[in-house]
Amino acid sequence: MEKLPEITYEELDRLNTLIDNIYGSHFTGYSPASLKRRVSRIMQLHKLSVFELRDRLTNNPVFFQQFLKDVTVNVTEMFRDPAFYKTLKEEVIPYMESFPKIKVWHAGCSTGEELYSFAILFKEANLYHRSFFYGTDINADVLEQAKDGIYELQKMKINAENYTQTGAPNTLSDYYTAKYEAASIHHALKENVFFSTHNLVTDGVFNEFQLISCRNVLIYFNLELQLKVIDLFYQSLANFGFLCLGAKETLRNEDLKRFKIVDKKNRIYQKIA
Repeated sequence: MEKLPEITYEELDRLNTLIDNIYGSHFTGYSPASLKRRVSRIMQLHKLSVFELRDRLTNNPVFFQQFLKDVTVNVTEMFRDPAFYKTLKEEVIPYMESFPKIKVWHAGCSTGEELYSFAILFKEANLYHRSFFYGTDINADVLEQAKDGIYELQKMKINAENYTQTGAPNTLSDYYTAKYEAASIHHALKENVFFSTHNLVTDGVFNEFQLISCRNVLIYFNLELQLKVIDLFYQSLANFGFLCLGAKETLRNEDLKRFKIVDKKNRIYQKIA
């Protein structure tokens, strides 16, 4: 039986250096085990040796974009984890009314479904008109889909079920137009939305936000990078702003001196110091 290609940790380090030198974006700080597993899977899928993978990444920018898309995690859906959105609606959004202008950052937004979910909640709370939503990701390709706001109609059935479970007052179809097999998010939800590339590994603070969401991203980083990114979020939050993390992520005791727990189960925190 033919042995499947697999990358070693030493080869992975050299690959990180190569990518950093050529493209200026890299995976330093990602969990080595997770990164090794994903890169090995790409090698097996394309039947590439480490040497061949390095050659393609060096000479084929289009392949690099696909490589980046496959390595970074882009599993998402609208109103994913309805209990989280229910808490957001009941505990966080009412507090947002105290801010004259509201800036929301969705870090690691992937194809944009969760950012549009936030926009819908703010619309229903009559806060959209004074809110602005920033969606960022390391992957430029997924951001293009996020900007278009066009998704498979079949997936909207799952999204609609999630939305209903939040105790929604409307139906999700009120916010998109269905045509053939696609669903297009209404333009009114895109007016105050901006998508751009941002690398949590290397890039810094670019605004002051009342709400930051980064769900199920930090679990792919090592501890050092997790602490660095949490500090980035802290520096990017306005006083009494909110931080939303994924169900598998939590703040450590040292960070909890700077945040109040709003919802322990759904990992929602408020900056207090």
